[in-house]
Parts: sequence; structure tokens; C-alpha cells
Amino acid sequence: MQFNIGEALVGDGNEIAHIDLMIGSKDGPVGVAFANALSNQSEGHTNLLAVLEPNVAVKPSTVMITKVTIKGMKQAVQMFGPAQAAVAKAVADAVAEGIIPKDQAEELVCVCGVFIHPDAEDDEKIYNFNYEATKQSLVAAMAGKPTVDEMIAKKDSAAHPFKGF
Repeated sequence: MQFNIGEALVGDGNEIAHIDLMIGSKDGPVGVAFANALSNQSEGHTNLLAVLEPNVAVKPSTVMITKVTIKGMKQAVQMFGPAQAAVAKAVADAVAEGIIPKDQAEELVCVCGVFIHPDAEDDEKIYNFNYEATKQSLVAAMAGKPTVDEMIAKKDSAAHPFKGF
């Protein structure tokens, strides 16, 4: 059973991307979360598979979950357009580059939380920032980063960008 977690924040402005993801075995807790995400939809939280194009879903199978309530078609199109394309390409590239071992691509699933700001406008930035954040999250997850020691080393000097003070 495999269970890995990754996170990354990339970009700026309303197009900023924050990805939280889990990648793990189909028969473990990530597999359960994957199935629940696809089968438990709610208004404003329409979860979707990451696809390179219609009829070409990525492997490991990846479900994107919305981290913000989608309010309106503009935001929905951004999730189903540039964000979906970005997440899918990052997963595919991670397999092609060996970040995710190719021989594990059918055994793993990924649950990817995606943030789309309600005031985001620039689809190209949404794509670029979500691609990079997803890729960084996958690298971190598969490498077990940060380690406990890396986290402890940063605990007193960390500068959270949205702390508010």
C-alpha cells in the first residue's frame, strides 16, 4: 500500500495556484478517497477526471477536486479548461519523466485539490501556474518531501504568504 502527499503554491495574483494532492494505491485510502470524490458530487463542487483531451484520461487516474465553491460558468470553464489541462499534462509528464514510475501508473490513483480564485481572468496563467504546482506537488509526494527534519528546520523561520500579519 502506498500513500504519498504533496503540496505546492505557484504564481501570484488571482491566478495563483495551490495544489494539495494524495497519490497512492487503488486498494488503499487514496483509492477510497478517489472513488468517493467521483461518486459524491455536490453543487459548486463538481469533481472531474484529469484528461489530456476528451477520451484520453491520464494514468495514474487523477480526480480533481475543487477547493473553492465554483460559482458560475466562468469559474467552471476555468476548472474544466486550463486547470484540467494543466493537471493532466503535469501527471503525464511526471510519468514520462520517471517521477511516477511507469510500471506503477495503473496501480496508483491521485486525488488533486485545485484552487481557482473567483476573480481569476488569465487562462494562460491559470494553466501555467497549475501545471507547475501540480508537478511540484507530485515531485514532493513521490520523494517524501519535505522530510521531518526539513520541516523542523523551517518551523521558526517560515513565512506563510497569507498569514495576515
